Amino acid sequence: MNDPDFFDQASLIAAHDEGNAFDAVVPPIVQTSLFTFPNYDEMLETYRGEKVRPTYTRGLNPTVRMFEEMLAKLEGAEDAIGFASGMSAISSAVLSFVEPGDRIVAVRHIYPDAFRLFETLLARMRIEVTYVDGRDEDAVASALPGAKLFYMESPTSWVMETHDIGALAALAKSRGIPTIIDNSWASPVFQRPLSLGVDIVVHSASKYLGGHSDVVAGVVAGSKDLIGRIRAEAYPYLGGKLSPFDAWLLIRGLRTLPIRMRAHHASGLEIARRLQDHRIVEKVCHPGLANLLPAGLTGTSGLFSFVFRDGIDIRTFADRLKLFKLGVSWGGHESLIVPGEVVLQQKAQPNSAMAFGVHPRSVRLHVGLEGTEALWSDLETAITAASEEKT
Repeated sequence: MNDPDFFDQASLIAAHDEGNAFDAVVPPIVQTSLFTFPNYDEMLETYRGEKVRPTYTRGLNPTVRMFEEMLAKLEGAEDAIGFASGMSAISSAVLSFVEPGDRIVAVRHIYPDAFRLFETLLARMRIEVTYVDGRDEDAVASALPGAKLFYMESPTSWVMETHDIGALAALAKSRGIPTIIDNSWASPVFQRPLSLGVDIVVHSASKYLGGHSDVVAGVVAGSKDLIGRIRAEAYPYLGGKLSPFDAWLLIRGLRTLPIRMRAHHASGLEIARRLQDHRIVEKVCHPGLANLLPAGLTGTSGLFSFVFRDGIDIRTFADRLKLFKLGVSWGGHESLIVPGEVVLQQKAQPNSAMAFGVHPRSVRLHVGLEGTEALWSDLETAITAASEEKT
């Protein structure tokens, strides 16, 4: 893992400790819905746009603003805006750049709920989405003409395909097409897409940014102009406002983000290597197993997947695990699994796992912070039990 900016990131986070009331090391929570004005003139100046100050927490709140500023610095962005969920961040960002009749190009294997957004609500608005293999730059170049937006993930959901983000962003930029990327997997610790030419970065802040599985939130980062566009058009009317308390929890999470990501990287990569060598495992999808990470990706997180060989009872494997829990999210201290054969059963909504060919014998792992050896022992015990059950 090459992480030369680690101490710079820690310094950026600590810089926000200055100016707290009573020199408190933890910032206050400004838990209020509205702010009053001291006089008529200040209220008038604010409504005219001549003065920026909090008036109503759905628009601006000091605690939320502190989180936004911290995240913007970590991503190398001019500005950022917080949301009540990752999907609120994604939908607000996307809807700020498209209108009925437009077309979006998206890489395949995107986050399942982003896929459902594209295939349901956007489809009703007559917005078409073309899915491409982001590893095939020629295919991307062929799909881009006429598109109004290019949507990316790298690594992608479940199968962890990585892309040359800089090259893809350049293809879009040469055609005047704005780009959005979901950077939840790597976090700004290991990947800063804006430095590679991407226009907008989105996060499910519920994942690594929060890091404790106690907050649901999202955030979008980019230039002042683009964030201003989202703040003016989608943000106030869709209403997905980040609350002050959730912002405070995220500030807490950001303080430990670099250290946590280093731990997820080390433990996740070691377990991926051991699974790769296991006789019952057919394939491991983990970017760190490649000889070289793509440009701009300086480390890996704890989320990856693997495929069992035929001859294992996945139900027994899942039920015998003790430290790994069955759960759909990731990014917290706890380790989790999701079996592919379970997600392939979801039929009520468009299913990205089915659309993009997730293997039924695959398992998605999130390697948490319980310790490498304890987690590996848990996996080995469950694999042995599941192998014996099948035979």
